Amino acid sequence: HIYKSYDRPEDITTSGLYRDPVADNDTLVSDTANFGNLPWREVFTDPQLQSLIETGLKQNTDLQSAILSIKAAQAPLLAAKLAYVPALALSPQGTISSFDNSKASKTYSLPVTASWEISLFGGLLNAKRGADVAVKQAKAYKQAVQTQIIANVANLYYTLLMLDRQLEITRETAEILKRNAETMEAMKNAAMYNINSAGVEQSKAAYAQVMASIPEIEQSIREVENSLSTLLGEAPRHIQRGTIEKQILPSEFSVGIPIQLLSNRPDVKAAEMSLASAYYNTNSARSAFYPQITLSGSAGWTNSAGSAIINPGKFLATAIGSLTQPLFYHGANIAKLKMAKRAEVQMKKVKELKKWIELYSEVHAAAEELELAYEYVKEEIITEEEVDAAYKKALHLLEDLEFRNMLRDEADQMSCVLKINSGAGGTESQDWASMLMRMYQRWAENNGYKISVANYQEGDR
Repeated sequence: HIYKSYDRPEDITTSGLYRDPVADNDTLVSDTANFGNLPWREVFTDPQLQSLIETGLKQNTDLQSAILSIKAAQAPLLAAKLAYVPALALSPQGTISSFDNSKASKTYSLPVTASWEISLFGGLLNAKRGADVAVKQAKAYKQAVQTQIIANVANLYYTLLMLDRQLEITRETAEILKRNAETMEAMKNAAMYNINSAGVEQSKAAYAQVMASIPEIEQSIREVENSLSTLLGEAPRHIQRGTIEKQILPSEFSVGIPIQLLSNRPDVKAAEMSLASAYYNTNSARSAFYPQITLSGSAGWTNSAGSAIINPGKFLATAIGSLTQPLFYHGANIAKLKMAKRAEVQMKKVKELKKWIELYSEVHAAAEELELAYEYVKEEIITEEEVDAAYKKALHLLEDLEFRNMLRDEADQMSCVLKINSGAGGTESQDWASMLMRMYQRWAENNGYKISVANYQEGDR
């Protein structure tokens, strides 16, 4: 099987695995139209939602990492393709020798060496195929991330529209209940319809209950906006949006063939490419048990003719062991260098940006919670102790963010050496230096830093 390419298994029976609206045991009678094949712009027609999705596809850090993963997977594929090309190297060599203090003899050779591996047993072939499916797997993962971003952005957007409508209805209800309570109060004062104090207080309680739910809905809106902003790779902000009444969705949904829907899923494609990669890795391991045939040789000029030295040198074709300076070596060095310098550096920047967005989102959310806490305490919904707790939480997150921002330079990520010297202050100075050392050690332990004592000298007592 070392030459055979990956094929899907043919002995898998899909009939009857899914219920069909026409026949209970036949899944191939459904409509071949597939809702999953529709472009997302035809499903989500709201211009503001389309703009948010486009922003997410451009700025989301997870998607950027997936794109870089594709580039990283393409480098080994290029190296695997170039493995079919002979490797060329220039191998100059010079020798100076003297026997029994005789006149030194000087020899030189200037050959060009070539090496070409003939893949008769599928070693290079399976390596190339394995690298190819690795690229396809990375592309399928990128598609899965992209699909998830589109779905999550749309879900959060429609959640905001729902919360906006809920807030509008709640405020309208509160206004009706307020007028109802005022009417009940006036009817009680006018002694109409036997309205008593219990009925008035009940109407006021209903009004107060609805009013109390408004801040919760507003807080939910802010939290969803923060989540959507983080998904877009931006700092928390207000999200411009339409209304739920103006949304237009497809009126007809074609279910399609269930097994077809399953095959369209990018995570399923990625899983299949992972299986194919394992298949080719197994073939490569099998190929390693067979002989490797390599053709190599050199051609160049030399003045060494065995025991004689001939100047000027003559052309010689031979095999020789020498110091080799690679000039073109299957593209492996270039591929590794590109993968190490570009992909890793860019992925590090993306992860760093994602971390700062998350930290800022936490501070922004804590500040909004503190702002709401001040409003709630004025309305006597919460206590002053809860406001103090919200203030301490926001202050702690803000100070932590400022501290991290102060230590965000490249050199700040390295280790530091701290030297504490008591000087000539005697016993009191030594005690103070010891306390200072213990203080730094405890601070490092509490903040997750590793600390080690390189040198410690006791003072004279």
